[in-house]
Amino acid sequence: MRDLTVGKEGPLILKFALPMLLGNVFQQFYNIVDSVIVGNFIGKEALAAVGASFPIIFAFLSLIIGIASGSTIVIAQYFGAKDIEKVKRTINTLFIFLFFASIAISIIGIYFSEDIFRLLRLPEEIIPQAKIYFNIFIGGVIVSFGFNGTSAILRGLGDSKTPLYFLIISTLVNIGLDLLFVLVFKWGIAGVAIASVIAQGGAFFSAVIYLNKTHKIIHFAFRGLKFDREIFKKSIRIGLPTGIQQTFVAAGMMALISIVNGFGTNVIAAYSVATRIDSLASLAAMNFSAALATFVGQNIGANKTNRVRAGFIATLKMSSVISVLVSATVLIFSNSIIGLFTNDPEVIRIGKEYLIIVGAFYIVFTAMFTIAGVMRGAGDTLIPMFISLIALWVIRIPGALILSHRLGETGIWWAIPMGWFVGFILSFAYYLTGNWKKKVII
Repeated sequence: MRDLTVGKEGPLILKFALPMLLGNVFQQFYNIVDSVIVGNFIGKEALAAVGASFPIIFAFLSLIIGIASGSTIVIAQYFGAKDIEKVKRTINTLFIFLFFASIAISIIGIYFSEDIFRLLRLPEEIIPQAKIYFNIFIGGVIVSFGFNGTSAILRGLGDSKTPLYFLIISTLVNIGLDLLFVLVFKWGIAGVAIASVIAQGGAFFSAVIYLNKTHKIIHFAFRGLKFDREIFKKSIRIGLPTGIQQTFVAAGMMALISIVNGFGTNVIAAYSVATRIDSLASLAAMNFSAALATFVGQNIGANKTNRVRAGFIATLKMSSVISVLVSATVLIFSNSIIGLFTNDPEVIRIGKEYLIIVGAFYIVFTAMFTIAGVMRGAGDTLIPMFISLIALWVIRIPGALILSHRLGETGIWWAIPMGWFVGFILSFAYYLTGNWKKKVII
Protein backbone atom coordinates (compact mmCIF):
# COMPACT_ATOMS: atom_id res chain seq x y z
CA MET A 1 0.00 0.00 0.00
CA ARG A 2 1.20 3.50 -0.83
CA ASP A 3 0.17 6.74 0.85
CA LEU A 4 0.00 9.38 -1.92
CA THR A 5 -0.81 12.25 0.43
CA VAL A 6 2.81 12.98 1.38
CA GLY A 7 5.91 13.54 -0.79
CA LYS A 8 6.79 15.33 -4.03
CA GLU A 9 3.84 15.00 -6.41
CA GLY A 10 5.60 14.21 -9.71
CA PRO A 11 7.95 11.42 -8.52
CA LEU A 12 5.15 9.98 -6.39
CA ILE A 13 2.75 9.70 -9.33
CA LEU A 14 5.52 8.36 -11.58
CA LYS A 15 6.42 5.59 -9.12
CA PHE A 16 2.77 4.68 -8.78
CA ALA A 17 2.03 4.81 -12.51
CA LEU A 18 5.05 2.85 -13.77
CA PRO A 19 3.99 -0.60 -12.44
CA MET A 20 0.52 -0.10 -13.94
CA LEU A 21 2.06 1.03 -17.22
CA LEU A 22 4.45 -1.92 -17.33
CA GLY A 23 1.61 -4.30 -16.50
CA ASN A 24 -0.54 -2.98 -19.31
CA VAL A 25 2.42 -3.00 -21.69
CA PHE A 26 2.71 -6.72 -20.96
CA GLN A 27 -1.02 -7.15 -21.48
CA GLN A 28 -0.94 -5.29 -24.79
CA PHE A 29 2.20 -7.19 -25.74
CA TYR A 30 0.16 -10.34 -25.32
CA ASN A 31 -2.66 -8.87 -27.45
CA ILE A 32 -0.14 -8.01 -30.15
CA VAL A 33 1.50 -11.47 -30.05
CA ASP A 34 -2.00 -12.92 -30.08
CA SER A 35 -2.82 -11.00 -33.28
CA VAL A 36 0.55 -11.90 -34.84
CA ILE A 37 -0.15 -15.60 -34.24
CA VAL A 38 -3.72 -15.33 -35.55
CA GLY A 39 -2.75 -13.29 -38.63
CA ASN A 40 0.23 -15.43 -39.62
CA PHE A 41 -0.93 -18.94 -38.68
CA ILE A 42 -4.74 -18.86 -38.97
CA GLY A 43 -5.37 -16.17 -41.59
CA LYS A 44 -6.65 -12.65 -42.17
CA GLU A 45 -10.29 -13.80 -41.79
CA ALA A 46 -9.50 -14.93 -38.22
CA LEU A 47 -7.62 -11.68 -37.62
CA ALA A 48 -10.71 -9.77 -38.75
CA ALA A 49 -12.91 -11.98 -36.51
CA VAL A 50 -10.88 -11.13 -33.40
CA GLY A 51 -10.93 -7.43 -34.29
CA ALA A 52 -14.70 -7.48 -34.87
CA SER A 53 -15.28 -9.25 -31.53
CA PHE A 54 -13.43 -6.72 -29.39
CA PRO A 55 -15.93 -3.81 -29.58
CA ILE A 56 -18.77 -6.19 -28.66
CA ILE A 57 -16.82 -7.65 -25.74
CA PHE A 58 -16.03 -4.12 -24.58
CA ALA A 59 -19.70 -3.18 -24.89
CA PHE A 60 -20.74 -6.06 -22.61
CA LEU A 61 -18.08 -5.27 -20.01
CA SER A 62 -18.08 -1.48 -20.06
CA LEU A 63 -21.06 -0.74 -17.79
CA ILE A 64 -19.79 -3.13 -15.10
CA ILE A 65 -16.21 -1.88 -15.36
CA GLY A 66 -17.43 1.71 -15.06
CA ILE A 67 -19.43 0.96 -11.90
CA ALA A 68 -16.43 -0.91 -10.48
CA SER A 69 -14.24 2.14 -11.13
CA GLY A 70 -16.51 4.06 -8.76
CA SER A 71 -15.58 1.59 -6.01
CA THR A 72 -11.90 2.25 -6.68
CA ILE A 73 -12.39 5.99 -6.04
CA VAL A 74 -14.42 5.26 -2.88
CA ILE A 75 -11.62 2.98 -1.66
CA ALA A 76 -8.99 5.65 -2.42
CA GLN A 77 -10.89 8.36 -0.53
CA TYR A 78 -11.64 6.16 2.50
CA PHE A 79 -8.01 5.01 2.53
CA GLY A 80 -6.85 8.65 2.37
CA ALA A 81 -9.14 9.35 5.35
CA LYS A 82 -7.65 6.27 7.14
CA ASP A 83 -11.11 4.63 7.53
CA ILE A 84 -9.98 1.00 7.04
CA GLU A 85 -13.26 -0.60 8.12
CA LYS A 86 -15.14 1.13 5.28
CA VAL A 87 -12.35 0.22 2.87
CA LYS A 88 -13.01 -3.45 3.71
CA ARG A 89 -16.77 -3.03 3.31
CA THR A 90 -16.27 -1.43 -0.11
CA ILE A 91 -14.09 -4.34 -1.24
CA ASN A 92 -16.71 -6.91 -0.13
CA THR A 93 -19.50 -5.02 -1.86
CA LEU A 94 -17.55 -4.76 -5.09
CA PHE A 95 -16.84 -8.49 -5.33
CA ILE A 96 -20.43 -9.50 -4.66
CA PHE A 97 -21.55 -7.15 -7.42
CA LEU A 98 -18.92 -8.42 -9.89
CA PHE A 99 -19.81 -12.06 -9.24
CA PHE A 100 -23.50 -11.75 -10.14
CA ALA A 101 -22.87 -9.27 -12.96
CA SER A 102 -20.41 -11.62 -14.69
CA ILE A 103 -22.91 -14.51 -14.69
CA ALA A 104 -25.60 -12.32 -16.27
CA ILE A 105 -23.22 -11.01 -18.94
CA SER A 106 -22.04 -14.50 -19.93
CA ILE A 107 -25.60 -15.79 -20.41
CA ILE A 108 -26.79 -12.76 -22.40
CA GLY A 109 -23.61 -12.54 -24.51
CA ILE A 110 -23.61 -16.17 -25.62
CA TYR A 111 -27.33 -16.16 -26.42
CA PHE A 112 -27.27 -13.04 -28.62
CA SER A 113 -23.76 -13.22 -30.15
CA GLU A 114 -24.67 -14.25 -33.70
CA ASP A 115 -27.53 -11.74 -33.90
CA ILE A 116 -25.16 -8.94 -32.86
CA PHE A 117 -22.56 -9.83 -35.49
CA ARG A 118 -25.24 -9.82 -38.20
CA LEU A 119 -26.60 -6.51 -36.93
CA LEU A 120 -23.11 -5.00 -37.34
CA ARG A 121 -22.92 -6.18 -40.96
CA LEU A 122 -19.96 -8.50 -40.37
CA PRO A 123 -19.22 -10.40 -43.63
CA GLU A 124 -20.68 -13.92 -43.62
CA GLU A 125 -17.27 -15.59 -44.05
CA ILE A 126 -16.07 -14.06 -40.77
CA ILE A 127 -19.12 -14.68 -38.53
CA PRO A 128 -18.46 -18.37 -37.65
CA GLN A 129 -14.93 -17.68 -36.32
CA ALA A 130 -16.02 -14.45 -34.61
CA LYS A 131 -18.84 -16.30 -32.82
CA ILE A 132 -16.49 -19.05 -31.58
CA TYR A 133 -13.96 -16.55 -30.21
CA PHE A 134 -16.58 -14.29 -28.62
CA ASN A 135 -18.59 -17.07 -26.93
CA ILE A 136 -15.56 -18.67 -25.32
CA PHE A 137 -14.17 -15.34 -24.13
CA ILE A 138 -17.46 -14.01 -22.73
CA GLY A 139 -18.19 -17.40 -21.14
CA GLY A 140 -15.06 -17.00 -19.00
CA VAL A 141 -15.62 -13.35 -18.13
CA ILE A 142 -16.10 -14.16 -14.42
CA VAL A 143 -12.34 -14.74 -13.98
CA SER A 144 -11.55 -11.61 -16.01
CA PHE A 145 -13.77 -9.55 -13.69
CA GLY A 146 -12.20 -11.21 -10.67
CA PHE A 147 -8.66 -10.40 -11.72
CA ASN A 148 -9.38 -6.86 -12.89
CA GLY A 149 -11.49 -6.16 -9.79
CA THR A 150 -8.63 -7.29 -7.55
CA SER A 151 -6.19 -5.09 -9.46
CA ALA A 152 -8.52 -2.08 -9.20
CA ILE A 153 -8.84 -2.54 -5.42
CA LEU A 154 -5.09 -2.72 -4.96
CA ARG A 155 -4.61 0.45 -7.01
CA GLY A 156 -7.18 2.23 -4.85
CA LEU A 157 -5.04 1.27 -1.84
CA GLY A 158 -1.95 2.68 -3.53
CA ASP A 159 -0.48 -0.72 -4.51
CA SER A 160 0.28 -0.83 -8.22
CA LYS A 161 3.13 -3.37 -8.03
CA THR A 162 1.29 -6.53 -6.95
CA PRO A 163 -1.13 -6.46 -9.96
CA LEU A 164 1.93 -6.05 -12.21
CA TYR A 165 3.52 -9.27 -11.02
CA PHE A 166 0.41 -11.35 -11.62
CA LEU A 167 -0.25 -9.65 -14.95
CA ILE A 168 3.26 -10.52 -16.17
CA ILE A 169 2.73 -14.16 -15.21
CA SER A 170 -0.69 -14.18 -16.90
CA THR A 171 0.75 -12.67 -20.11
CA LEU A 172 3.58 -15.18 -20.37
CA VAL A 173 1.22 -18.11 -19.72
CA ASN A 174 -1.19 -16.71 -22.31
CA ILE A 175 1.45 -16.50 -25.01
CA GLY A 176 2.69 -20.02 -24.23
CA LEU A 177 -0.83 -21.45 -24.38
CA ASP A 178 -1.51 -19.58 -27.64
CA LEU A 179 1.47 -21.22 -29.28
CA LEU A 180 0.55 -24.64 -27.86
CA PHE A 181 -3.14 -24.54 -28.79
CA VAL A 182 -2.70 -22.98 -32.26
CA LEU A 183 0.59 -24.44 -33.54
CA VAL A 184 0.58 -27.85 -31.82
CA PHE A 185 -3.05 -28.73 -31.09
CA LYS A 186 -4.38 -26.91 -34.21
CA TRP A 187 -7.43 -25.56 -32.34
CA GLY A 188 -7.50 -22.39 -34.43
CA ILE A 189 -9.29 -19.33 -33.11
CA ALA A 190 -10.94 -21.35 -30.32
CA GLY A 191 -7.48 -22.09 -28.92
CA VAL A 192 -6.71 -18.37 -28.75
CA ALA A 193 -9.86 -17.66 -26.71
CA ILE A 194 -9.35 -20.67 -24.41
CA ALA A 195 -5.77 -19.55 -23.72
CA SER A 196 -7.03 -16.12 -22.61
CA VAL A 197 -9.59 -17.54 -20.20
CA ILE A 198 -7.15 -20.03 -18.64
CA ALA A 199 -4.40 -17.41 -18.21
CA GLN A 200 -6.71 -14.85 -16.58
CA GLY A 201 -8.28 -17.50 -14.35
CA GLY A 202 -4.86 -18.67 -13.21
CA ALA A 203 -3.79 -15.10 -12.45
CA PHE A 204 -6.96 -14.40 -10.44
CA PHE A 205 -6.81 -17.53 -8.27
CA SER A 206 -3.06 -17.09 -7.72
CA ALA A 207 -3.67 -13.50 -6.62
CA VAL A 208 -6.43 -14.62 -4.23
CA ILE A 209 -4.18 -17.19 -2.57
CA TYR A 210 -1.27 -14.77 -2.32
CA LEU A 211 -3.30 -11.86 -0.93
CA ASN A 212 -5.14 -14.02 1.62
CA LYS A 213 -1.78 -15.02 3.06
CA THR A 214 0.05 -11.69 2.90
CA HIS A 215 -2.28 -8.66 2.76
CA LYS A 216 -3.44 -6.76 5.85
CA ILE A 217 -6.74 -5.51 4.44
CA ILE A 218 -7.78 -7.79 1.57
CA HIS A 219 -9.06 -11.26 2.45
CA PHE A 220 -11.27 -13.27 0.09
CA ALA A 221 -13.78 -15.67 1.65
CA PHE A 222 -17.23 -16.17 0.15
CA ARG A 223 -18.77 -16.86 3.56
CA GLY A 224 -17.54 -13.60 5.05
CA LEU A 225 -18.57 -11.27 2.22
CA LYS A 226 -21.18 -8.67 3.15
CA PHE A 227 -23.00 -6.28 0.85
CA ASP A 228 -23.18 -2.67 2.08
CA ARG A 229 -26.03 -0.77 0.40
CA GLU A 230 -24.87 2.69 1.44
CA ILE A 231 -21.35 2.16 0.11
CA PHE A 232 -22.76 0.63 -3.07
CA LYS A 233 -24.90 3.76 -3.55
CA LYS A 234 -21.75 5.90 -3.29
CA SER A 235 -19.95 3.64 -5.77
CA ILE A 236 -22.94 3.83 -8.12
CA ARG A 237 -23.07 7.63 -7.83
CA ILE A 238 -19.48 7.87 -9.00
CA GLY A 239 -19.27 4.77 -11.18
CA LEU A 240 -22.60 4.80 -13.01
CA PRO A 241 -21.83 7.92 -15.11
CA THR A 242 -18.48 6.33 -16.01
CA GLY A 243 -20.26 3.06 -16.78
CA ILE A 244 -22.82 4.82 -18.96
CA GLN A 245 -20.00 6.72 -20.64
CA GLN A 246 -18.11 3.48 -21.27
CA THR A 247 -21.28 1.84 -22.58
CA PHE A 248 -21.86 4.66 -25.06
CA VAL A 249 -18.17 4.54 -26.00
CA ALA A 250 -18.57 0.81 -26.61
CA ALA A 251 -21.71 1.44 -28.63
CA GLY A 252 -19.71 4.02 -30.58
CA MET A 253 -17.00 1.46 -31.23
CA MET A 254 -19.68 -0.92 -32.50
CA ALA A 255 -21.11 1.81 -34.72
CA LEU A 256 -17.61 2.51 -36.02
CA ILE A 257 -16.86 -1.17 -36.68
CA SER A 258 -20.21 -1.36 -38.49
CA ILE A 259 -19.00 1.39 -40.84
CA VAL A 260 -15.63 -0.36 -41.20
CA ASN A 261 -17.34 -3.71 -41.91
CA GLY A 262 -18.95 -2.20 -44.98
CA PHE A 263 -15.52 -1.94 -46.64
CA GLY A 264 -14.73 -5.69 -46.55
CA THR A 265 -12.25 -8.12 -45.01
CA ASN A 266 -9.04 -6.23 -45.87
CA VAL A 267 -10.17 -3.04 -44.14
CA ILE A 268 -11.53 -4.99 -41.14
CA ALA A 269 -8.21 -6.86 -40.77
CA ALA A 270 -6.18 -3.63 -41.11
CA TYR A 271 -8.42 -1.86 -38.60
CA SER A 272 -8.00 -4.79 -36.20
CA VAL A 273 -4.20 -4.56 -36.38
CA ALA A 274 -4.04 -0.75 -36.23
CA THR A 275 -6.30 -0.55 -33.17
CA ARG A 276 -3.99 -3.03 -31.39
CA ILE A 277 -1.18 -0.53 -31.96
CA ASP A 278 -3.51 2.27 -30.85
CA SER A 279 -4.15 0.44 -27.58
CA LEU A 280 -0.42 0.16 -26.94
CA ALA A 281 0.21 3.79 -27.87
CA SER A 282 -2.49 5.07 -25.52
CA LEU A 283 -1.21 3.18 -22.47
CA ALA A 284 0.86 6.05 -21.06
CA ALA A 285 -2.11 8.42 -21.14
CA MET A 286 -4.52 5.92 -19.61
CA ASN A 287 -2.21 4.68 -16.84
CA PHE A 288 -0.95 8.10 -15.82
CA SER A 289 -4.59 9.21 -15.75
CA ALA A 290 -5.50 6.26 -13.51
CA ALA A 291 -2.56 7.03 -11.20
CA LEU A 292 -3.59 10.69 -11.08
CA ALA A 293 -7.18 9.71 -10.20
CA THR A 294 -5.96 7.67 -7.21
CA PHE A 295 -3.59 10.51 -6.22
CA VAL A 296 -6.43 13.05 -6.37
CA GLY A 297 -8.80 10.72 -4.51
CA GLN A 298 -6.41 10.13 -1.63
CA ASN A 299 -5.42 13.79 -1.30
CA ILE A 300 -9.01 15.02 -1.39
CA GLY A 301 -9.89 12.35 1.18
CA ALA A 302 -7.04 13.66 3.37
CA ASN A 303 -8.22 17.27 2.78
CA LYS A 304 -5.01 18.21 0.92
CA THR A 305 -6.59 19.80 -2.15
CA ASN A 306 -3.57 22.09 -2.67
CA ARG A 307 -1.59 19.09 -4.00
CA VAL A 308 -4.07 18.33 -6.79
CA ARG A 309 -3.01 21.04 -9.28
CA ALA A 310 0.70 20.24 -8.85
CA GLY A 311 -0.04 16.55 -9.43
CA PHE A 312 -2.07 17.36 -12.54
CA ILE A 313 0.68 19.50 -14.13
CA ALA A 314 3.40 16.94 -13.34
CA THR A 315 1.29 14.13 -14.82
CA LEU A 316 0.50 16.09 -17.98
CA LYS A 317 4.20 16.79 -18.59
CA MET A 318 5.31 13.18 -18.09
CA SER A 319 2.56 11.57 -20.16
CA SER A 320 2.95 14.14 -22.98
CA VAL A 321 6.68 13.42 -23.38
CA ILE A 322 5.95 9.71 -23.69
CA SER A 323 3.10 10.39 -26.11
CA VAL A 324 5.33 12.42 -28.46
CA LEU A 325 7.95 9.65 -28.50
CA VAL A 326 5.29 7.02 -29.24
CA SER A 327 3.86 9.11 -32.09
CA ALA A 328 7.29 9.54 -33.66
CA THR A 329 7.93 5.78 -33.46
CA VAL A 330 4.56 4.88 -34.99
CA LEU A 331 4.90 7.40 -37.83
CA ILE A 332 8.45 6.35 -38.75
CA PHE A 333 7.98 2.58 -38.53
CA SER A 334 4.29 2.22 -39.47
CA ASN A 335 4.95 -0.01 -42.50
CA SER A 336 7.18 -2.42 -40.56
CA ILE A 337 4.79 -2.52 -37.58
CA ILE A 338 1.78 -3.56 -39.69
CA GLY A 339 3.99 -6.05 -41.54
CA LEU A 340 4.53 -8.00 -38.33
CA PHE A 341 0.90 -9.09 -38.34
CA THR A 342 0.33 -10.01 -41.97
CA ASN A 343 2.09 -10.25 -45.31
CA ASP A 344 -1.00 -9.17 -47.27
CA PRO A 345 0.09 -5.97 -49.12
CA GLU A 346 -3.38 -4.39 -49.17
CA VAL A 347 -3.92 -4.93 -45.43
CA ILE A 348 -0.47 -3.41 -44.79
CA ARG A 349 -1.25 -0.36 -46.95
CA ILE A 350 -4.57 0.34 -45.21
CA GLY A 351 -3.14 -0.22 -41.72
CA LYS A 352 -0.21 2.12 -42.41
CA GLU A 353 -2.61 4.81 -43.61
CA TYR A 354 -4.56 4.54 -40.32
CA LEU A 355 -1.45 4.83 -38.15
CA ILE A 356 -0.10 7.86 -40.01
CA ILE A 357 -3.39 9.78 -39.67
CA VAL A 358 -4.34 8.80 -36.11
CA GLY A 359 -0.83 8.45 -34.68
CA ALA A 360 0.00 12.09 -35.30
CA PHE A 361 -2.62 13.15 -32.72
CA TYR A 362 -1.84 10.94 -29.69
CA ILE A 363 -0.77 14.06 -27.76
CA VAL A 364 -4.36 15.38 -27.91
CA PHE A 365 -5.72 12.10 -26.56
CA THR A 366 -3.14 12.23 -23.75
CA ALA A 367 -4.13 15.74 -22.63
CA MET A 368 -7.83 14.83 -22.69
CA PHE A 369 -7.32 11.72 -20.57
CA THR A 370 -5.09 13.47 -18.03
CA ILE A 371 -7.76 16.09 -17.34
CA ALA A 372 -10.35 13.33 -16.96
CA GLY A 373 -8.13 11.71 -14.29
CA VAL A 374 -8.43 14.79 -12.07
CA MET A 375 -12.22 14.79 -12.33
CA ARG A 376 -12.58 11.05 -11.65
CA GLY A 377 -10.34 11.29 -8.59
CA ALA A 378 -12.52 14.07 -7.21
CA GLY A 379 -15.63 11.94 -7.76
CA ASP A 380 -16.97 14.10 -10.62
CA THR A 381 -17.86 11.67 -13.40
CA LEU A 382 -21.11 13.14 -14.76
CA ILE A 383 -19.70 16.06 -16.80
CA PRO A 384 -16.84 13.95 -18.23
CA MET A 385 -19.52 11.48 -19.33
CA PHE A 386 -21.36 14.16 -21.31
CA ILE A 387 -18.11 15.44 -22.81
CA SER A 388 -17.18 11.93 -23.92
CA LEU A 389 -20.60 11.37 -25.48
CA ILE A 390 -20.42 14.67 -27.39
CA ALA A 391 -16.94 13.89 -28.72
CA LEU A 392 -18.02 10.41 -29.79
CA TRP A 393 -21.62 10.68 -30.92
CA VAL A 394 -21.75 14.26 -32.17
CA ILE A 395 -18.30 14.38 -33.77
CA ARG A 396 -16.59 11.03 -34.36
CA ILE A 397 -19.43 8.75 -35.49
CA PRO A 398 -21.24 11.29 -37.74
CA GLY A 399 -17.83 12.42 -39.03
CA ALA A 400 -16.84 8.85 -39.89
CA LEU A 401 -20.15 8.25 -41.63
CA ILE A 402 -20.01 11.45 -43.70
CA LEU A 403 -16.29 11.38 -44.53
CA SER A 404 -16.30 7.66 -45.41
CA HIS A 405 -18.76 8.38 -48.23
CA ARG A 406 -16.37 10.98 -49.64
CA LEU A 407 -12.92 9.59 -48.78
CA GLY A 408 -13.56 5.86 -48.29
CA GLU A 409 -12.06 4.22 -45.21
CA THR A 410 -9.63 7.16 -44.89
CA GLY A 411 -12.54 9.33 -43.77
CA ILE A 412 -13.15 6.99 -40.82
CA TRP A 413 -9.56 7.44 -39.68
CA TRP A 414 -9.77 11.27 -39.82
CA ALA A 415 -12.92 11.27 -37.68
CA ILE A 416 -11.02 9.78 -34.71
CA PRO A 417 -8.68 12.76 -33.97
CA MET A 418 -11.58 15.12 -34.69
CA GLY A 419 -13.40 13.63 -31.71
CA TRP A 420 -10.28 13.86 -29.53
CA PHE A 421 -9.88 17.58 -30.27
CA VAL A 422 -13.44 18.38 -29.24
CA GLY A 423 -13.12 16.19 -26.10
CA PHE A 424 -9.92 17.95 -25.07
CA ILE A 425 -11.31 21.48 -25.56
CA LEU A 426 -14.48 20.76 -23.57
CA SER A 427 -12.58 18.93 -20.78
CA PHE A 428 -10.06 21.73 -20.34
CA ALA A 429 -12.80 24.35 -20.28
CA TYR A 430 -14.62 22.44 -17.53
CA TYR A 431 -11.39 21.94 -15.54
CA LEU A 432 -10.86 25.71 -15.52
CA THR A 433 -14.30 26.29 -13.95
CA GLY A 434 -13.22 24.36 -10.82
CA ASN A 435 -16.73 22.91 -10.34
CA TRP A 436 -15.29 19.38 -10.11
CA LYS A 437 -13.90 20.26 -6.65
CA LYS A 438 -17.45 20.25 -5.24
CA LYS A 439 -18.09 16.54 -5.93
CA VAL A 440 -16.14 15.02 -3.02
CA ILE A 441 -17.97 12.03 -1.46
CA ILE A 442 -16.60 12.01 2.12
